[in-house]
Amino acid sequence: MKIAITGKGGVGKTTFSAILSRLYADEGFRVLAVDADPDANLALALGFPKEVMEKIVPISEMKDLVAKRTGSTPGSFGKMFKMNPKVDDIPERYCTEYNNVKLLTMGTVDTGGSGCVCPEHVILKRLTSHLILNNNDVVIMDMEAGIEHLGRGTAEGVDAFIVVVEPGARSLQTFEKVKKLGKDINIDNVYVVGNKIRSKKDEDYIKDKVGKENCLGFIHFSESIMDSDRAGNSPYNSKDAIEEINIIKTKI
Repeated sequence: MKIAITGKGGVGKTTFSAILSRLYADEGFRVLAVDADPDANLALALGFPKEVMEKIVPISEMKDLVAKRTGSTPGSFGKMFKMNPKVDDIPERYCTEYNNVKLLTMGTVDTGGSGCVCPEHVILKRLTSHLILNNNDVVIMDMEAGIEHLGRGTAEGVDAFIVVVEPGARSLQTFEKVKKLGKDINIDNVYVVGNKIRSKKDEDYIKDKVGKENCLGFIHFSESIMDSDRAGNSPYNSKDAIEEINIIKTKI
């Protein structure tokens, strides 16, 4: 099972990714949670201890690894390098595990004054492809608001592409964008999860905008999740959210 989760910043996609990962792990599945969002905070949502999080280094920042695998020179520009670097051992060697969930933090690429960033882009794209097409775990990918970094062949290996939205026009624009991009690379299975729902009116608004058939379910506004976020704790102690996401999981 390969699930890619996206959404506009602040809608709760990382919370959804974390709880979904924990639910699969609690059922005995091998779960690899992938933080592919430049604003990486999936480790926090998964409940990783502070001392463990401080030791996590994103793949894109492992300059020696990138240089070795791509045959590039850090900071060089216009040099040749490998377009198909070896990545199959990276998930096991560089992931961090807690509560039976393995976490791999991808990182991002700084394009401002860093010279040629192509090797970092290549290794992240190659690794993403490997995780979706060749990895045998349940893979939950917490992604940024788009699918531009997925190639045609890679995207076709995703079992479900889920856009987390709030009951508002700006949030739903992200779904329309992802749906359009998905159509361009032959992705038909793009679904919606509504978050921070306060009423049936909110539910009906989302269903009306995205189509009832595209909506997997709803997560209602939770004070306990807000409290957990303020305290820097995992949202996995929110019983109501867990029950609602577990229902959504059965539909994936």
